Amino acid sequence: MALKKAGKIVIGSAVGGGILYAVHTNDYDLNSLGIVRFGRAAVCVSKVAWDYNRTLYSGNLDSNSKEYLMEKSKVHKRSAERLLELCKVNGGAFIKVGQHIGALEYLLPIEYVETMRVLHSKAPQSPLDDIMKVLRTDLNKEPEEIFEAIDPEPLGAASLAQVHKAKLKDGTTVAVKVQHPLVKAHSLVDMKTMELLVRLVAWTFPEFQFEWLVEEMKKNLPLELDFRCEGENAERVRRTFSCFPWLKVPQIYWDLTTDRVLTMEFMDGGQVNDVEYMKENNISPKDISRKLGDLYSEMIFVQGYVHCDPHPGNVLVQPAGNGNARIVLLDHGLYLTLGDRFRCTYSKF
Repeated sequence: MALKKAGKIVIGSAVGGGILYAVHTNDYDLNSLGIVRFGRAAVCVSKVAWDYNRTLYSGNLDSNSKEYLMEKSKVHKRSAERLLELCKVNGGAFIKVGQHIGALEYLLPIEYVETMRVLHSKAPQSPLDDIMKVLRTDLNKEPEEIFEAIDPEPLGAASLAQVHKAKLKDGTTVAVKVQHPLVKAHSLVDMKTMELLVRLVAWTFPEFQFEWLVEEMKKNLPLELDFRCEGENAERVRRTFSCFPWLKVPQIYWDLTTDRVLTMEFMDGGQVNDVEYMKENNISPKDISRKLGDLYSEMIFVQGYVHCDPHPGNVLVQPAGNGNARIVLLDHGLYLTLGDRFRCTYSKF
């Protein structure tokens, strides 16, 4: 008995010590613990499932009544808000999934889409000190030895990284994309968590069939977390679509690029949906539409190599003089390769 008790004490001490070490190495951030993140997600999903069951499946409402439709909309909204808060607190892969939900207006209830859309423009930012730690670790130098200056305010923040404008020692202006510090460490546990919870919900509510969304994330997230893949994609795009002289893709600085840091040529411009910017710079929206049509036709039907995230923040326009314009294509983290059979069939529609 004494030996058994001693064994329990040793195991308990080891587990407790491991937890304390993990928390200590992450500046006592409890959110860094997989069990905390899993527990938070499980509680959220349980509340959502309970709310749907109590509101819509209790048998108290006629599913064809107006009252049922009103209650259905309300429970959609409550559930979406719970999931939004979960995405914000857990961050990383959860925000990525939330952003996908915010773009699926053709599949999901509008309450979810409208609630989650906020993640497209208001993804959480990492403090500058955390960004400096990643630069220091990955580039094996103090940031001050490489950069003359780094703008403390990011140009943009997304689910996996944020981009800062910086100046190299030789005066060259660059854009530095830096991965949020704990995203990669959390990604495996987060994806397993989401996979388990989605399957449980699908088992409880058979009409909920979105395992495909998690499967897509499992396939694509490792690629998006290696910024060297993004750099290689950018260079392939520059070569493959060199037939379009008006297409600009940022140059990659490979000596300042790792799996978590991507240093590239800084390119400015107006977003492709900014009509006022086009008017001010004598850019024809029709010309931009034609060029985008040519570019994506080449991607889909000829090359079978398609940029997967062409939202306005990733497609910029620049004046090129005499009413002409250039298109700047950013964020080359994820591309889809289309087979010959699909391209030929799709071309017939």
